[in-house]
Amino acid sequence: MSTGVKRAYEKAAKDDGYRVLVDRLWPRGVSKAKAKIDLWAKDPAPSARLRAWFHADPDERFKEFSKKYAAELKGSAALKDLKKEIKGRARVTLVTAVKDVEHSHVPTLMKFLK
Repeated sequence: MSTGVKRAYEKAAKDDGYRVLVDRLWPRGVSKAKAKIDLWAKDPAPSARLRAWFHADPDERFKEFSKKYAAELKGSAALKDLKKEIKGRARVTLVTAVKDVEHSHVPTLMKFLK
């Protein structure tokens, strides 16, 4: 299985394969028809409390955020469900609304999915 990442504001493409929205909140201003999401996996996304803590100072808190998010994912039933859902798919694209994908929850989630 190959995985990729796209922002929710980018146009969906056929080669995206199975598109999974990995944010707890639906992207602002994006219709469900335009997003072409196959699965909205909001439960494996960071908890509201962790997300709020991180957004208070993302530059200073990114490393600690990644550790705390990894701790949330370890043994998570939602992560196991997501792995089952994407298993056997040739191509999976994780879709997110975050502006800075590299400094978000997405890289940590990808590590757990591989």
